[in-house]
Formats: sequence, C-alpha cells, structure tokens
Amino acid sequence: MSTTTNKDFRAPSESKRAPKAVADGIGGMILGVAEIGGTPEQVFNALTTDEVTKWWKYPGFYFQKDWKADLRPCGQWSVTVELADGNEVHAFGEFCEIGYPNKLVMTRIFDKHPFQGSRETTITYRFEPSPYGTLVTIRDEGFIGRSQAAYGNADIWEKVMGWLDAYLSAK
Repeated sequence: MSTTTNKDFRAPSESKRAPKAVADGIGGMILGVAEIGGTPEQVFNALTTDEVTKWWKYPGFYFQKDWKADLRPCGQWSVTVELADGNEVHAFGEFCEIGYPNKLVMTRIFDKHPFQGSRETTITYRFEPSPYGTLVTIRDEGFIGRSQAAYGNADIWEKVMGWLDAYLSAK
C-alpha cells in the first residue's frame, strides 16, 4: 500500500475553471458554469450596473453602451449593443428576483436577433463563493423552437463568462 496521497480528481483545479455552457436545443435551455475571479458581490454588481459596458464586449463584433437599470423586482433594464458595422440592437427586460449577492433572475428580449427574433428568455444567475472567487451558474431558458439560437447563445455565454473573469481578475 502506497503512503503517497493522491489528489481527489473531483477537487477544484485550474483546468476546471474554464467557462462551459451547453444547450438543450429541443428543451430550449442553456446551462453554463464558470469560476470567476471576484467575490459574489463583485460579480453581481458587474452584471447589474453600468460596469457591464466596461467588460461585456466582443472586439471586432460588438460592444455595449447606454446601460440603464432599476434594480428591484419588476424593475426595467436596457442596454444598446453597437455592432462593428455601426448598427445597433437593443436588449431589455425586467428583474424578476433579486437575492443579492447570491441570485438574480431577469428576462431578456432583443429588438432584433438573427436566430432568436424578439423571443423573451429568462436568465437565472447563481453566485457561490469558491476557491477561485465565485462559482457562477447561468440558466437561460426560452429557446423552445429556436435551437440555433440556443446553441449560438451557449457559445456566447462561454465567452461572456471568460470576459467577466478576465475583467474581475485584473481588478
């Protein structure tokens, strides 16, 4: 019997930190997880204040501007997404549940989206302290009948969580 201790394969590790998202195109839902370098309070604030405009951008494709939010249940939020060609897409919705700093539920609608159209989705964020900062779980629902939008948005959620991690880790 060996006296060396093997690290439990289920324990958190650097390789498990990478954002991951998967879509259930038939069920119309996306589930994403990421370890984000920052406290639950920092992550919550980065997603619900005009701080969004500092980090939620896809260089060469789009950036966000004009963030507005009334952070309370039934409060409205909106943001303008400016595309690289100068066109704009408006996203908006309302906050459904606010459990600062551990949970946020909100709706989202785009005025125009190539795959999603103006379909409303509901996003649930959960924030748990973790060895690396905060474990973020995202559930984005409302894609039934729009499987291309679900798969495309899953890919974007991985990028978004990576941008948020890079932003908060640098602070």
